[in-house]
Amino acid sequence: MTFFDEAQVEIAAIDYFRGLGYGHVYGPQIAPDEPGAEREDYSQVVLGRRLRQALEELNRDLPPEAIEEAYRKLTRPERPSLVANNHTLHRMLIDGVPVEYQRPDGTIAGAQARVLDFDEPENNDWLVVNQFTVVESHHNRRPDVVVFVNGLPLAVLELKNPADESATIWTAFKQIQTYKDEIPSFFTYNEALVISDGVQARVGTLTADREWFLPWRTIEGEELADDKLPQLQVVIEGVFEKRRFLDMIRHFVVFEDRGGEVVHKKMAAYHQYHAVNVALQETLRACQITSSQWEVREEQGTYFAKRRHDARPGDRRVGVVWHTQGSGKSLTMAFYAGRVILHPAMENPTIVVITDRNDLDDQLFGTFSRCKELLRQEPVQATSRADLREKLRVDSGGVVFTTVQKFFPEEKGDKYPLLSERRNIVVIADEAHRSQYDFIDGFARHMRDALPNASFIGFTGTPIELADKNTRAVV
Repeated sequence: MTFFDEAQVEIAAIDYFRGLGYGHVYGPQIAPDEPGAEREDYSQVVLGRRLRQALEELNRDLPPEAIEEAYRKLTRPERPSLVANNHTLHRMLIDGVPVEYQRPDGTIAGAQARVLDFDEPENNDWLVVNQFTVVESHHNRRPDVVVFVNGLPLAVLELKNPADESATIWTAFKQIQTYKDEIPSFFTYNEALVISDGVQARVGTLTADREWFLPWRTIEGEELADDKLPQLQVVIEGVFEKRRFLDMIRHFVVFEDRGGEVVHKKMAAYHQYHAVNVALQETLRACQITSSQWEVREEQGTYFAKRRHDARPGDRRVGVVWHTQGSGKSLTMAFYAGRVILHPAMENPTIVVITDRNDLDDQLFGTFSRCKELLRQEPVQATSRADLREKLRVDSGGVVFTTVQKFFPEEKGDKYPLLSERRNIVVIADEAHRSQYDFIDGFARHMRDALPNASFIGFTGTPIELADKNTRAVV
């Protein structure tokens, strides 16, 4: 498809969203003072009636005063910066809004008011609005296309004229940066930013610089999208399919914390998203958690993370995820760990992350520590063999980092002691092809002695066909 001007790009984007089941209204039709107005003035960025209705529908067990408190907290963010407010609102989307109310007997009850229904996408209100005017601090701006879910502006698309040689995709990027400076309240709820010039299209987050606005190259994850498809169509259908977009918000957005301050908001790239979901399904299989009620509700791709052909339920061998160099392997591992930890069928698992060098252990531990919200806990490093044994003798939970050498017995020829027979232990091996995975006289044998029912997954930046011959035998 060839676009000739910005208006055509905008119309095409709206059509793609409508094909996904979104409703659509033209911004001026719901502007203040219009018969169909959904805001009292242009400074309001939330569609209040839709938000209030969603809160009532999703929290039928809460009294009106609790609904009102949730609405107030969502619409009146109190943090000092845009990124801090965005972080707070993101947590409310996922965890719910903390509210209190008085029971009939006079006691005070606490609850979390749900904002989104992650399990049943159709229970949410999906709407795209084009030409949505926002006025803030005397700045009058009109983003091209806004995605509202339950009345909250969760995504914005900025589009440029493909026929104008001076209006490139990076012109759209600069326009987004201007919006952030001039109408920051509009981005308080933002989960995704899309820029397009009608030829190229990229997706990023609130804090992403040019380097982190990335193409989205697949729709369902089974193969790369046909080059004949417009990139904007691939981004919209690949990211904003309702269940997939909710999944992205819930499991694939991370705020990296450095020294107690959030500095970066990151979203999974297409290969990370699909690889992690396939790896999760394979983990449930390897751990012999096979009930259909726990299947990942996502069309599983086979291009980005191929399933093992010899896989069997309960075989404790998840597989190997291969990453090209520089494509975010450490972050993929963190997304995977978070996905496994939060899956109810895993029943509060223990994650063991293994490297073969102290410097790699420190680097990977640093990544996971900055992403601790994904893990819902602080990861820990084993400082010695004895400390490792102590950390793994737990009934549940924990994200433990160690070098593989700490699984070596105190004396040569000794058998490593049994630490746990639980099945919900997952060992993540970084660079799965290296020599430590020789079962005969290497360290992997000792890991199996210590954790006989653990399941193993490997992550590597080396092409599988060039990897150590033992790779597939171990993971």
